[in-house]
Amino acid sequence: MSKPHDQNERRRFLKTSAIAAGGSLLGGLVGGHAAAQQPPMQGMGPGMDSMPGMKHGGELPKPIGEPQAGPPTDVSDVYDGYSRFKPGRGNSPDSDYYLGKLMPGFRSPDAAPAPFVAPDLEKLPWKMVRGAKEFHLRPMAVEREFLPGYKMNVYGYNGSMPGPTIEVTQGDRVRIIVTNELPEATSTHWHGLDLPVQWDGASELTQNLIEPGQSFAYEFDVHEEGTFFYHSHIPMQEANGSVGFFIIHPKKPFDPPVDRDFGLIFQNFFIEPSQTIADSWRMDWNWHTINGRSGPFTTPLVCKHGERVRVRIMNFAPMQHHPIHLHGHTFWITGHEGARVPKSAWVPRNTSLIGIAQATDFEFIANNPGDWMLHCHMVHHMMNHMTRQVGPRVRDTTVDRYLANLDVHPSGDLTKEDPGFRTPGYPQKMQGMKMSDEFMQTIWNRREVQGMRAMWPMSVMGLMTTLRVLPDDLYRIVMESDEPVEKGAVFAEIVRRFGTPARYEAAPKMKGRM
Repeated sequence: MSKPHDQNERRRFLKTSAIAAGGSLLGGLVGGHAAAQQPPMQGMGPGMDSMPGMKHGGELPKPIGEPQAGPPTDVSDVYDGYSRFKPGRGNSPDSDYYLGKLMPGFRSPDAAPAPFVAPDLEKLPWKMVRGAKEFHLRPMAVEREFLPGYKMNVYGYNGSMPGPTIEVTQGDRVRIIVTNELPEATSTHWHGLDLPVQWDGASELTQNLIEPGQSFAYEFDVHEEGTFFYHSHIPMQEANGSVGFFIIHPKKPFDPPVDRDFGLIFQNFFIEPSQTIADSWRMDWNWHTINGRSGPFTTPLVCKHGERVRVRIMNFAPMQHHPIHLHGHTFWITGHEGARVPKSAWVPRNTSLIGIAQATDFEFIANNPGDWMLHCHMVHHMMNHMTRQVGPRVRDTTVDRYLANLDVHPSGDLTKEDPGFRTPGYPQKMQGMKMSDEFMQTIWNRREVQGMRAMWPMSVMGLMTTLRVLPDDLYRIVMESDEPVEKGAVFAEIVRRFGTPARYEAAPKMKGRM
């Protein structure tokens, strides 16, 4: 990652490379550029530097887990030439098991559906009342911590943004009592569901608005299955976060069954540097959240090596589509707009564009151990709180000097001491790059991140999270024990078993935090 003031160097590099005719010049520039980034992280956060005496190619940490455990022996691991434990292709595209298309998970087809998990979100409880599953939903103002220490005032439900998940089974009758705790009128739309019109939630068109303090009961039979969601049908309330999952499990479990069922809600907000409330009039967006958190505060999806995994992604951005990319795996698009797509129409992808207000399901076999990025591929969506740089603090030059050489942008001067530069919230910048000890402690306190490389929080920003595929013994250490795990130990162990240990490179460490 380059420092902000490296823009001039990057610009010169790009211009020079474009006119370079020979490889030798390009090679020299690449080498010089890489060398200039040593150490790469100085200035990006307090106390960040290469560990004294450590060189790239440092030795592997000591082994952890049970390296001889291997895959389970009581399951079939190869179907028509496709292995659930090895990445690879080679089968006929017409095969049922091409890229793991119909390879089953470890879960019995007769078992109940795999538990749905939306990291960092709760499920809405219900009770059976007069033959219906009765839920109580309360639209309200919510404080949500996008990053450790960055608390934003948004709209949500029942104390959460996004709201808690409503989870039912196809064929259920549901009653959802919405009690408005907002300071303004609202209504609730059940996105994608085919309902009797009076329960659709389109305010004024199909029902009167629910005034503050009032309740409205929606009641209907659920005949669909798949990934749906609920949201306010007041546009500016939507832009402030009013949404939640509505998951409908099929009456008869899908074949092949999955072992993991994850859900992620992608959202965008524009929040000025000195504010905690989104400006819903803006046409651009600078805070990006997955289930209400920005990377690296997003909680990784953790699964076992060889499992069949479903990920349900819902894009609730106000006006931006998201090309969602998964590293290390090819997945099958198995659902759109709630419904499951016929198997003959499944499409293999590693990147899929998910439009506004769309829900997309994809499935894959977790055949490639490691820590893999799952993220929107738009550049500014892979950052936190990018805003325009303003004022003389940015340009350490005069207008005349600037106009004399328009091909070279002057570097920013971040050392101005004038009190005028102390306006709260300025200079505008990418929030979360200065990672305090408290920030880092919160990031590392979660079991889901134990054993990841020491510098991983520097690479997961904005609309980014991580898929962790762990051998069974390492999964048990990370997710089912309280055993302390050294930073980088799980990654190193995966390199030891599945990679090229001779090419192992230890991550730089952060002073005072290791």
